[in-house]
Amino acid sequence: MNSIRSIGLLILIPVFFTLDLLFGSVQIPFDVYKDILIGNDTSSLWYSIIFDMRLPRAIAALLTGMALPISGLLMQTMFRNPLADPYVLGVSTGGSLGVALFSLAGGISAGLLSSFAGSIGLAISALIGSAIVILIITALAPRVKDSASLLIIGIMFGSVTSAIVSVLQYFSNPDEVHAFVLWTMGSFSNITFTELCIMAMCIIPTTIATLLIHKPLNALLLGEIYAQGLGVKTSRLRLIMILLSAILASIVTAFAGPIGFIGMTVPHIARFMFHTSEHKSLIINSLLIGINLMLGCDLLSQLPGFQSTLPINTVTALFGAPIVILVIYKGQKKSNF
Repeated sequence: MNSIRSIGLLILIPVFFTLDLLFGSVQIPFDVYKDILIGNDTSSLWYSIIFDMRLPRAIAALLTGMALPISGLLMQTMFRNPLADPYVLGVSTGGSLGVALFSLAGGISAGLLSSFAGSIGLAISALIGSAIVILIITALAPRVKDSASLLIIGIMFGSVTSAIVSVLQYFSNPDEVHAFVLWTMGSFSNITFTELCIMAMCIIPTTIATLLIHKPLNALLLGEIYAQGLGVKTSRLRLIMILLSAILASIVTAFAGPIGFIGMTVPHIARFMFHTSEHKSLIINSLLIGINLMLGCDLLSQLPGFQSTLPINTVTALFGAPIVILVIYKGQKKSNF
């Protein structure tokens, strides 16, 4: 039964991917789409809409749907906390600080920022900010004995960077603050094919590396002492988990902004659908669910039939918030943690 569900999720991916290309402010006829696929139409406006605008968005949504659920699953396993997400160690706030320093403290005019937003400048700023936090956390990880203390350190880093961002916003002009706030809402609109290549080169190998450590992750579910009894070097495993999770979360934050709820909720959906805590199954199925959900959210964010596009975070919150409420309400009585 579980294999049938996984196959079903796999089949849904090209369906959602196609729908994401066809629907938006302009609906593209399916016959035209088929002509474009087989190469009979390479010069029309439809072709430009698909390949220049919608295809990069769809691929970015696909890669994000791969990265964030795996990152969230690693954090939930490490901290044995069902509400942990990819940004729990401050990766998101580090990226936000980098963008804030670039856009708010850099003296960039609103016009220049709007033309540069989402491009390599903001991405590099976010990546540097996230990388600094990652380096600090990984340097502290071997010296911190338990995961709970590391979680508190991550939260404190997040608080400090958020405070600095708030100060920068307070002293910036409204146009710069508006541009920064739009970045924090998440968007796939300005991602280029070059940036997609960078995302893919980081996300795909990291996802494969996560699959390779599924057995130690299973042992860790039973507690660090039990895992050590099975020969797992928990300190090294914890460091690997931090690095893998941080790479996945930071690369998405750099190019698409801090996208919430997907990393926290998708692992819970996978546990509910497949009734398992085995990490090989959870990683694969979280990846499949995340891709489908992210493509669906991107499709809804484009408001088919309207000229406007919603920030991606407003759509993911509609799906994610009810699931978080459900997890808290149930009190995790049937949790695998």
